Amino acid sequence: MEAPLYETKGISHQFRLPNGKPLHVLNNINLTIQPHEIVAILGPSGCGKSTLLRILAGLLIPTKGKIFYQGTPMVGLNPDVAVVFQSFALYPWMTVSENVECVLKAASLTQKQIKKKVKEAIEVVGMIGFEEAYPRELSGGMKQMLGMARALSVDPKLLFMDEPFSHVDALTAASLRAGLIDIWLAQDRNPSSIVLVSHDIKEVVYMADRIIVMGARPGHIQTILENRLPRPRDFNSPDFLRLVDQLYETITGAEMPDAPTTGTLEAFGEAEPLPEVSPGEIVGLLEYLDARGGKEDLFRIASDTSREFGKLIPVVKAAEMLNFVKTPRRLVILDTEGYRFIKASVDERKGVWKEQLIKLQLFQEIQEMIHIHPDHIIDRDLVLETIVFRMPYENYEKVFDIFIQWARFGDLFAYDENTQKLKP
Repeated sequence: MEAPLYETKGISHQFRLPNGKPLHVLNNINLTIQPHEIVAILGPSGCGKSTLLRILAGLLIPTKGKIFYQGTPMVGLNPDVAVVFQSFALYPWMTVSENVECVLKAASLTQKQIKKKVKEAIEVVGMIGFEEAYPRELSGGMKQMLGMARALSVDPKLLFMDEPFSHVDALTAASLRAGLIDIWLAQDRNPSSIVLVSHDIKEVVYMADRIIVMGARPGHIQTILENRLPRPRDFNSPDFLRLVDQLYETITGAEMPDAPTTGTLEAFGEAEPLPEVSPGEIVGLLEYLDARGGKEDLFRIASDTSREFGKLIPVVKAAEMLNFVKTPRRLVILDTEGYRFIKASVDERKGVWKEQLIKLQLFQEIQEMIHIHPDHIIDRDLVLETIVFRMPYENYEKVFDIFIQWARFGDLFAYDENTQKLKP
């Protein structure tokens, strides 16, 4: 067996928030990337997948731990890696050819060599005939193909891709995936290995040889699954669907456990984090369930609503925090309070929402602070300090924004953007 291309040992990372507090995003990541394999990193939003990819590429220096590339400690950027980002990151004033050419000019190649590589890269991704087109003239799928051409033009030993197909339609994404597999399978060219970050479970099962499932708060490796399905893979084969189902169960069990965890958090003085979800998204979920008899499989909801599974989980968790739904295994079921909310008038819904907010620790504490203050008004900074204390691993600015959205929806607190003060 060949030596690993990459090996990480004890990688942890934290960002420093404006108030000086650390935001822990990764904890003790140990993984390897072998030659001639596709590795997928799968997990819910906020689990640090993109941060890990940037650390592997050398774009970020981890707070703790070591990275080895071909057995040698890696320092700085890895010249053998090319990255395709979620956003297209194209230069709008350059043609297709010029967008590819610009990354080759730093490689000390002759103009003749550059032209040859540009032509080869454009041909590999199937964009012959569009060399003089500008990004504004391309579809979303073709923009992503151009991003792939630019990455492949430098002949990278490893190709890193951060949710590269999330902004294109389903048919285009299917074509891009198949095309990328064909490029990777060709033995006479790089990339040797591909690392793919994704929310899409079926995409991961279709593409990957190994699947790294991550959990959140802070990001950690939950499990690593081998995918030995033969290629080409059939989305409808029993073995394919069985592995998809296994991944669904793994992620659901970790992100939405049947046993409550709130008591454990409170024992350490922490509060359950508020998912980054708007009230409208929660209401939309409840109305969807009501229209389907009050319950539905989590993954059927994702399919019906065209939401990535990883982005649907926070919506379900938010509804569960408010006691509107319960989630036995993979089902999402309207609970008593959920039915009461759905059947209520617009004004009555605010009352039901408010009742559920007050059951959450953070809202309880802020309400008590406002109550005991002589003017019944408190500053935004006091709320931020409370969030930092109660949710030390969260981005407190984002939590504050969600806190205000939820509070306003239930007429619990009023917040003045100009004075930055809260009042009943």
